[in-house]
Amino acid sequence: MYDSNFWRQKAATQTFLDKAMIDGQWVAAVGGATFETLNPATNQVLAQVAACADEDIQRAVASARQAFEQGPWARMAPVERKRVMLRLSELMLAHREELALLESLNMGKPVMDAFNIDVPGAAHVFAWYGEALDKLYDEVAPTARNAVATITREPIGVVAAVVPWNFPLDMAAWKLAPALAAGNSVVLKPAEQSPLSALRLAELALEAGIPPGVFNVVPGLGEIAGKALGLHPDVDCLVFTGSTQVGKYFMQYSAQSNLKQVWLECGGKSPNLVFDDCQDLELAAEKAAFGIFFNQGEVCSANSRLYVQRSIHDEFVERLIAKARDWQPRDPLDPASRAGAIVDAQQTARIIAAIARGREEGALLVTGGRQLTLNGSSNFIEPTIFTNVSPGSSLSREEIFGPVLAVTAFDTEDEAVRLANDSPYGLAASIWSDDLNRVYRVARQLKVGTVSVNTVDALDVATPFGGYKQSGFGRDLSLHAFDKYTQLKTTWIQLR
Repeated sequence: MYDSNFWRQKAATQTFLDKAMIDGQWVAAVGGATFETLNPATNQVLAQVAACADEDIQRAVASARQAFEQGPWARMAPVERKRVMLRLSELMLAHREELALLESLNMGKPVMDAFNIDVPGAAHVFAWYGEALDKLYDEVAPTARNAVATITREPIGVVAAVVPWNFPLDMAAWKLAPALAAGNSVVLKPAEQSPLSALRLAELALEAGIPPGVFNVVPGLGEIAGKALGLHPDVDCLVFTGSTQVGKYFMQYSAQSNLKQVWLECGGKSPNLVFDDCQDLELAAEKAAFGIFFNQGEVCSANSRLYVQRSIHDEFVERLIAKARDWQPRDPLDPASRAGAIVDAQQTARIIAAIARGREEGALLVTGGRQLTLNGSSNFIEPTIFTNVSPGSSLSREEIFGPVLAVTAFDTEDEAVRLANDSPYGLAASIWSDDLNRVYRVARQLKVGTVSVNTVDALDVATPFGGYKQSGFGRDLSLHAFDKYTQLKTTWIQLR
């Protein structure tokens, strides 16, 4: 059923929401400004989307504040919020084809990845937090017999969520679901490269029963709309996924305004360690390729640094080159495509520049490295592998956010750990070994938020996701995410 003709015919008739969602209404930007949102696989303009600025942010935050203080959502019984969250999840699955197409058209990913992974994953996140919210209990502290002290968890208020373009729907769900489940109101700013699925999600949220003002979407440029949210004195909490540099800006905005809580999930340069006691090198090579080439390498936790024990290095690289051939970019609407287009020409140019620097620094390009043109767009890059990568080089140090893998040989376990930790980032890591003692030793020493053993990028809504060091702080997913969107209140009752 889901062949190329199906998706192309659906794309030809797809309409796009192009206004902001504020207080349950579709509204143009006050100043009338718009920006183009493109299909990077064809360079065709999909829509002229409202470009929200300061006055629009003021309206959205005021709507969220009024909804929080006076509306029913925060005061609703948990079982009622749960019902609405589950209904939203059901609606997302009912519109799975449309949401997958929006993801693919707007940021270039293979449509079947969006259909099979992104959309059901995002819907599951809403359902999971909906099911969780009426199972969280408050506490009674141990006190003397003449006092009772309760510790209650309350919603924090107005949450601003600024999300990236690489997984537009998933990253929105990771922020929105726990924030809404806790009873907050939310103002979402999607990335300007990929606002379309967020706008459709807002429409589905209204249909599911989320009251007007509880969920607002303000598309716009980061340096304008994002900055306005960061500086707004009536935003209680700001959550962000994106680059470390922009994360630092949001920390500054908080200090310059109202000391709002800021929770960051930033960049990564995740190491993948393959030891010579790994018995299934074929699987390790397959997963290593997946870990860097999936989603065109546009993944914050992508395993972009590969460290292979010297005794198996050459054999492993040969296997890896063979696996890379399966990740050649194709038309994202082709169901057989495993890799699609880079999100835009600017990001494509950054990746090509990083490949050029790698060559200049003396790394050995063993496969890929070329920019390709398909369907009139040059936003396609071959899966690229460098070997002989120096630990201090840009290939080892800088986040590229593209299908570029840096391979370095190591001799000892201690050297592998040292190389893995030699990074300003600390989001994730992988270990390949069949020695359980080694796995425990190495995992404990890695300065990252998630260690995947004999797999890559292990992830589930039930487990926390976030980083160490300049990869940020706070955790998405799991029950720990509620810590970002709630605050604790002690009520001490002195008995007479």
